Amino acid sequence: MAEGLGDRMKGKSEEAAGKVEEGVGRATGDVNQEAQGEARQAEGKLHQAKGNVEGALGRAKRDAENAIDDVTR
Repeated sequence: MAEGLGDRMKGKSEEAAGKVEEGVGRATGDVNQEAQGEARQAEGKLHQAKGNVEGALGRAKRDAENAIDDVTR
């Protein structure tokens, strides 16, 4: 799997679930559930950011390896 893809997918899933949880909390007047949904969304965004960083690092590593290969040929 591409670098960071798993974290990005997990993050999107957590963010979506958090939006649902927040909405249910808002609709039922349950401020605790609403806050938990907001926290879950934030956690999802962090996972997405982690995945983006892992992807960028993976691409940078591949680019560096390719540059070294080009120079040593």
